This record gives sequence, C-alpha cells and structure tokens, in this order.
Amino acid sequence: MASRNQNKPPVPRNPVTKNRATDDGPLDKRRRVGTDRLTAATSSSRGRQALAPMNNQKDVPVAPSETEATETEIIEFTKEEVEALLNERFKPKTKFDTKAKQEWMTEYIKKLKLCIKWFQKGLQELAEEKDKLRETLDSSEKKCLETEAAMKNKEEELNAIISKLETKVSCLNESLAKEESEKLDALDSHKREKEARMASEKTQDSLREELGRTEQNLSTANEKVKTQEDMYKRLQEYNTSLQQYNTKLQNEVKVATDANKHLEKEKSAILENHTTLRGHYSMLQKEFTSAKESRDDAVKQKEAAKREVDILRGELQQVREDREKQLLRVQELTSELKTCKEHTGRTVSEIDNLILKSSALEDTCSSQREQISLLQSQLAAATQKLKMADMSSSEIRTEYEEQKRIVSDLQDRLKDAEAKLLEGENLRKKLHNTILELKGNIRVFCRVRPLLPDDGPTTEATVSFPSALELAGRGIELYQSGQKYPFTFDKVFDHSATQQEVFMEISQLVQSALDGYKVCIFAYGQTGSGKTYTMMGRPDAPLQKGLIPRSLEQVFQTSQALAVQGWKYKMQASMLEIYNETIRDLLSPRQITGAEGGGAGKQYTIRHDADGNTFVSDLTIVDVCSIREVSSLLQQAAHNRSVGKTDMNEHSSRSHLVFTLRIYGVNESTEQQVQGVLNLIDLAGSERLSRSGATGERLKETQAINKSLSSLSDVIFALAKKEDHVPFRNSKLTYLLQPCLGGDSKTLMFVNVSPDPSSVGESLCSLRFAARVNSCEIGIPRRQTIKPLDSRLSCG
Repeated sequence: MASRNQNKPPVPRNPVTKNRATDDGPLDKRRRVGTDRLTAATSSSRGRQALAPMNNQKDVPVAPSETEATETEIIEFTKEEVEALLNERFKPKTKFDTKAKQEWMTEYIKKLKLCIKWFQKGLQELAEEKDKLRETLDSSEKKCLETEAAMKNKEEELNAIISKLETKVSCLNESLAKEESEKLDALDSHKREKEARMASEKTQDSLREELGRTEQNLSTANEKVKTQEDMYKRLQEYNTSLQQYNTKLQNEVKVATDANKHLEKEKSAILENHTTLRGHYSMLQKEFTSAKESRDDAVKQKEAAKREVDILRGELQQVREDREKQLLRVQELTSELKTCKEHTGRTVSEIDNLILKSSALEDTCSSQREQISLLQSQLAAATQKLKMADMSSSEIRTEYEEQKRIVSDLQDRLKDAEAKLLEGENLRKKLHNTILELKGNIRVFCRVRPLLPDDGPTTEATVSFPSALELAGRGIELYQSGQKYPFTFDKVFDHSATQQEVFMEISQLVQSALDGYKVCIFAYGQTGSGKTYTMMGRPDAPLQKGLIPRSLEQVFQTSQALAVQGWKYKMQASMLEIYNETIRDLLSPRQITGAEGGGAGKQYTIRHDADGNTFVSDLTIVDVCSIREVSSLLQQAAHNRSVGKTDMNEHSSRSHLVFTLRIYGVNESTEQQVQGVLNLIDLAGSERLSRSGATGERLKETQAINKSLSSLSDVIFALAKKEDHVPFRNSKLTYLLQPCLGGDSKTLMFVNVSPDPSSVGESLCSLRFAARVNSCEIGIPRRQTIKPLDSRLSCG
C-alpha cells in the first residue's frame, strides 16, 4: 500500500475537462432554475409523484384532467415496451430546451405511472392466485393425510382379523390331529379283534376234529340234550341281541362315514375359500391338504375295517350253521362253551369300549361341525371385508394419485407464479428507482432491530408492520400512548432481516460507484438502535459483516470481473471522524486514540470544487488493491474511533464515521474514463441528556452530537421547503455531506429504530425525520465520464 497526503486525485486534464469545468458553474445555476420551474409547473397538475412515500399526509384533491382520465384505464405492456420505456432518454433539439424537456418529463412520468399501475395489478392478481394455490395445496395435503390414516386403521383391523383366523385354524389342526390319533387307536383295536377271531377259527377246526370223536358218544349225549336245549335257547336269544347290536353298529358306521364325507366336502370348501385369501394362507392350504390326505387314509382304513366286519358276519353265519348241525354235539362241548363265553365276554367289553369311543367321536365331530360353521361364517365375513378393503384401497389409491398429480400441478403453478412475482417485483424496483432518479429524491430504508435482554419489559408491541399488499415490505406502524403513527419508506426491514438480505437491497446502488456515479449511504438513529452493527457488523462473525465490508467486497469482485471487458480500476480509501466538531484522520499513524485527544493534532479543512467533489486538506489517502488491505484499514479505523460508555449503550459511538472510496476506471479498448465515489457514513446516535446520564467529557460529546444532528435536520427542512439558502455551513457534518444532500449523487439513508418501549419518543422523532428526508428532492444523479478527444479535432 502506498500511503500519501494529497488534496485531489491524479486525474489527467484535457481541453474538454477545462471547458466543462468553466461551464459547470452557470450550468448548475440554469439547472436549478429549470428544475424550480419544472416543479412549479407540474405540482398544480399532477398533485404528487407516483410511488412517493405518504407519511401522515393527505393528498390534496385535484380535478381529474383528460390525461389523468386516460391514466385510470388499465393499459397492458409487453416486456419489450417496458424495456424501451426504461431505456428512453431525452433528445433535445437545442442545447437549453428546458420547455421541451419539461414536457417530455411529464409525458414520461405519466407513462411510468401507467406501467406501474399495470404492474401493481399484475402483482395483486399473482398474489391472489398464489393464496388460492396455497389453500388448495393445504386442503389436498389434509385429505391425503386423512386417507392415509384411514388406510392405516383398516390395515390394522384386517391384520387383527387375520391373526384371529390363524389362531382358530391352528386350534382346528390340533383337534384334527387328536381325531386321527383316536382313529388309529380304533384301527388297532379292530386288528386285535381280527386276531382273536382267527384264533377262534382255529379252535373251531379243532372242535370239528373232536366232533368226529364225539359221534360215537351221541347216544350217551342224547339224554343231556334236553338239559342243554334251554341253554341253547338262551344263547340263541343272546345271538339275536348280538345281531341287533351289530346292525346298530353298522348303521352308526354308515352315519359316521356320511359325516366324514360331509366333513370332507366342508373341508374342500374351506380350502377353496382359503385360496382366495391372497398369499397369506399358502402355508395353511398345505396343512389342510395334508389333513385331507390323512382323512382319506382314515376313510380307506374304515372301509377296510367294514369289509373285515362283513367277512366276520359271513363267518358268524357259517358258525351258526355249524352250530345248528352240531346241536347233538353240544352236550359234550359245555366245557368248551364256557371258555367261549369267557372269550365272548371279552369281546363284549371291547365292543362297549368301542361304543364309548364312537360316542366320544360323534361328540367331537358335532363340536367340530359347529366350529367349522363358525369359521366358515367368519371366513365369509373376512373375505367380504377384504374385498371391500381392496375396493376402498384401490379407490383411495386412485384418489391419492389424482390428488398427488393435482398437488404437483399446483406446486408447478405456484413456482411459476412466484417466478413471475419475483420478476415483477424486480421490474417494479427498477421502475421505482428510475422514477426516484428522475425526481432526485433521497431513498430511505428503515431497519428495526430485535429486542435485547437489556431492554425494558414489554406488555404491548410498539412496532408493527402492515399486512396490506401495497404496503408489504414498505410500511411501518409505531404505537405511542395508544395512538398509531403509520410511515411508508422505500424499504422496511423487520427484526428478522439478516445482513445479507439488507445488503442485497443496496448492491445495485454500490455497483453505481463503479459506473461513475457518486454514491452516499449513511445510517441515522438514536443511540443503541443498531447503526454501527448495520454499517460495520461484527468482524469476528463472517455472516454478520456490515454494509461497509460487504460493499467493498462487491466493488473488488466486480472490478476483477470487468477486467475481461478491458476495464482497469484504481481505488483510493480514506477514513475520518467528526468528533466535537473537529475532523480527525483515522488512518494517520500519529493519530491519538481516545476521546481525550480529540482537540490535538492537525487542523483539517473541507473544500468543494466546481465538479461537486469534496476534499479534506492533509487527509491520509491510501491506494488499495485488495479486500485484505481495506479490512486492515477498517480495523485500524475501528481501533482509533472514539467510543464511550453511557447509560443507553455500553459501547456508544461518540463521533461521526465517514469512509470514502474513490474509484478511477479506464477502458483501454474504448478509451473511456469514469470517476466514482462511494461514501459510507455511520452517524453518531442522537440521545437525550436525561437518559444518557452523560457528565464531563461525555456531556460535551453529547452536546456536539446533538448540535450536528440538529444542523442536519435544519438542512433537510430547508431542502424540503426548497428555500434559496440551505445552511450547510452550520456544521462540519452538513458541510461534508453537501454534495450528497444537494448535489448530483445517489443518496440512501438507513433509519435505525429500537423496539424498546422506553425509546418510543426517540423512534418517533427518527421516523418523522426520515419521512422528511424521503420527501426531499435533490439533483438528478450524473455519471462522471471523460470521453476521448476526436483525432481530427486534436490535429486541427
């Protein structure tokens, strides 16, 4: 960095700059007279400019003229027409044709009004459509959530029903297994009976052999026949009873077979119903098929047993015939009959056991029939519920897909509407900035800091923001003693706005400094309202950097990007503070830091040249080439700045900080030169002596600060009333800001407001002062360029 003391920047002089320097004096006078005539001629016809802030003022009713009647009609514009309207410039026929320029200005402002009305209507329609889309989107999302909840409930119910059915099926499988085991036991008993009958046949063969022997003894046995006839009758009756019992058993076996067949049919129907229950019953179906096969085996075994019973019946008949033939031989076989009786007694006991088992089987079959009927009814109900659930789920899915498609369409339409709204907002800002540049008004941004723990207790909100579409982001309302004070500015930031959001609104204004314009941004407000935080931020937090470091970063980044187009920039920085109405150089190495040394050191004087440039004598001006160099300068200035402690703020700025960056640009391809100035000012906070509790040196500082700020308000009042004499020289601050307040620069003021209820009076004064500043009209911004001389003229 090359540090040196100089009064003016090294600018090459040529004949064109000399002629312009000599002609700027009368031109400024003619421009001032022309603007006075223009405002006097247009104030009676149009009342108030478009988009001018309305702060506790009412419009004067004016009779509508023919041109205003045409303005009430809504005229549609295309993008090309809007761009052509913005790029339209006045082309005078003569050099000082002020009347033609006045007429062109009025027509141009009317066109801009019509365009802005058209854009406002479009923005309102887009906002309404956006609200409708959001409402439809919310309703569709609610329906989707309700349908999903209903689906989940139905799925839980069906899962519970299926679990119950699975438990019942498992119980049935267990009962079937028990029945199969009992049937196997019955078959075993039948096999035992068969073996016993085979043994009886063998005994009968042996008896036949013995009968041959007994034929010889028939004569002796005839006498005993009579006695045995009675016994024979009894046995015959017993045999008849046995036959009846056998017939009963046969009937019962038939009934059991019919029941088994019926059970098989019912099982096949159950299996068919089970196959319809999706894929969850595949395992159950396999188990049922295995049970069916076991039942078939059991039926086959029963049929085999039935056949054996038939065989046994035939054998019994043969035995009866043999008995009839051997009536004569029965006398000798009494002893053998006793043994046969014992054997038949055993078979009777086995038959009784079989009867008991068959009765138990009949009971189990009847209970199983009842369970199967209940299961069939439950399965039918479950299948119906599943069918209904499938139908409802398919309908819900189709409805969900339809709602999803509608939601996606609504989201796409919402994105398109937001894009159109953003494009319209950007175009509105561009139109608004164009009107403000034509009017020459000072732009005013308002920022409200959040409540801090040190603030007093709040029962009611002192600051609110209107929700109307035309005042969104531009209006603020202050409440004091139950009364509402509305204000409207170019932009209003609430307590949730970040440093990046605030900087994005002024980034185009900072860009104007590189284009050759004079730019001034200063922060105004009471002590503790957040001015220094807005301008400087916090150096230890990268996301909380203030407007000064962010603006310098943008300037260096843009200058590097423009190097591709042939632009080369040279930048010089200076920083000073006005402390107790004395100027102090913050970049001087001999600067005595602290408030106590404010009167010592050099005496600096402020001078303005014919081009409206401001210079301070003997002020340190440093050439800067990167953001690192500027950051070190900012740290040095922050260290040297006067800061004190008061009752209102622990780290209160006791001076006005002015950072100036002079930009010189040269385009080697077009030989065009530009000169821009970027002034970033952090004013000291206004405060009341009763609240600040300042004494001694702090009292002198407070009095000097309030005096300079009151001089600033006097200048603003004089500019608002368009007085001939404006008291710029009453204070060093106003004299330093003279080119920004009354010249041809682009000026922006940040008014910082504290939401603390104890500071409502100071906040109201700050907002009223900002409203007056916003209504002031200064000169139209002029770009400072130096065009190259024509080679033919230089040669001549």
